[in-house]
Amino acid sequence: MPMLSDPSAKYRPFPQVNLPDRQWPTRTITSPPRWLSTDLRDGNQSIIDPMDKVKKTRFFDLLVEVGVKEIEVGFPAAGQTEFDFISWLVQSGKVPEDVVVQVLTQSREDLIARSFESLEGAHSAIVHLYNAVSPAWRDIVFRMSREEVKQIAVRGAQQLVEEAAKRPGTKWHFQYSPETFSTAELDFSLEVCEAVMSVVGPTKDWPIILNLPATVEAATPNIYADQIEYFCRNLPNREAAVISLHTHNDRGTGVAAAELGMMAGADRVEGCLFGNGERTGNCCLVTVALNMYTQGVDPGLDFSDIDKVIETVEYCNELPVHQRHPYGGELVFTAFSGSHQDAIKKGFEANEQQNDEQWRVPYLPIDPADLGRDYEAVIRVNSQSGKGGFAWVLQQTQGLKLPKKLQADFSKHVQYMADDTGRELNAADIWECFKQTYYLKVEKRKFRLVDYEEARAADGDRVFSGTIEVDGEAQRVSGRGKGLISSVLSTIGKTYGLEFEVCDYSEHAMGTGVDARAAAYIEWALPDGRSGWGVGIDEDVATASVRAILSAANGAAHGPGTPRF
Repeated sequence: MPMLSDPSAKYRPFPQVNLPDRQWPTRTITSPPRWLSTDLRDGNQSIIDPMDKVKKTRFFDLLVEVGVKEIEVGFPAAGQTEFDFISWLVQSGKVPEDVVVQVLTQSREDLIARSFESLEGAHSAIVHLYNAVSPAWRDIVFRMSREEVKQIAVRGAQQLVEEAAKRPGTKWHFQYSPETFSTAELDFSLEVCEAVMSVVGPTKDWPIILNLPATVEAATPNIYADQIEYFCRNLPNREAAVISLHTHNDRGTGVAAAELGMMAGADRVEGCLFGNGERTGNCCLVTVALNMYTQGVDPGLDFSDIDKVIETVEYCNELPVHQRHPYGGELVFTAFSGSHQDAIKKGFEANEQQNDEQWRVPYLPIDPADLGRDYEAVIRVNSQSGKGGFAWVLQQTQGLKLPKKLQADFSKHVQYMADDTGRELNAADIWECFKQTYYLKVEKRKFRLVDYEEARAADGDRVFSGTIEVDGEAQRVSGRGKGLISSVLSTIGKTYGLEFEVCDYSEHAMGTGVDARAAAYIEWALPDGRSGWGVGIDEDVATASVRAILSAANGAAHGPGTPRF
């Protein structure tokens, strides 16, 4: 059926929180939260084929490697497979001393007991207890009063204390979630959490974790931030509680809700790498962490080899990381647009010349190298690209720093190739196009330098003499001029009747040390006004300039302006 013309008949706007003196909008995030990964639990339950032991182990090892210190490893009461993995992991010695594993359980006696059994032998562990508290769950699912729902949480908290007392060899931590917090009454969420705290008896040195989930994201992230700030302000014994966030992405703002929630006073963030999770996913820990990084805050998580992280996550989840996913996507650091490419190219050039280390490159909020990405992948060329794009590719892959007018001249040839092929051009395509356009390929040349020598005449002129191959046949030639370039021009004009003027000349080194080469660029013009460019590359700068003249001669002989491939 069609969408409603009046959706207000079916849906209601989410109510605002009465918090006129809210403080979070003026705060900034200056330190990282405690991170908890739910990839092995919330993430695992949301994929078509749940992870087996091999995949779970590989994912756990990755989380430890990137620096996650709290990891929810499963729901032990869900089944024997889940229970067996958690027990094996705890007893395998794979859990570092500074990493705490966490398990999830509903507030039911048998499930809580089973959860503690799975953690036998752990040096430290978190048992995460939850029950839903919102009106929809109370009225529709449970058909219980507020008091009855609160007692579910209280009985569960009592059992946490009892089960922990039976196992004094483990350092136990407790976490309670008023599930569906984001759609529950704030006063009731506070009431239930206070009741749980009164049973557990947390202190500043041994706090309880209160997780306040946006189980279903039903409002804008500013409202969630208001809920968090209101809760933090009104919770008695606040110093004995770690406020944790677990946002979902139903409205597409799970990351924003987590960030604003931290500004509102939360201490901990739960989520999955790249946002896997039920429905539209959980908060993406990678995005939140790297957002902080771009603001100069060390997130305490290491994504310096982000491609390895992606490879593992994709293997374990059997879900691709979207090409446009923030920071990790294959194309997030890639520019196809000509104006974007030009700005990025200039940004990199300016970055190399500045005296400080501040990152200031247009369109790139983070240095791709910090994530292990290659600069060569930043600019890619297709039919939407401009001269800045292919110029950057040639500079990065071949060491060529093309003059701006040469970039403009070459752009029409690249555009022609992109339109003709109808696909993205890679670095090899662009280099092949360049070689053909400026006659660096043997089979395309009319004139080809075989060898030459230079001498000085008695009157001070420079004398060029050498062998030039013309249409495949070698010929000895010579000419005079005031310099090397003019003597080569004189030779070509006298021997072949090809007269053209050099309008501009530039050169630069390509690389350093014993492998360094030189590139020379010549802009030429014919008497009839037609013009073009010649390019020469050689280990010797003088020879590079000679080759550039012959490249220009090839262009003048064939006629400029027409794509040649």
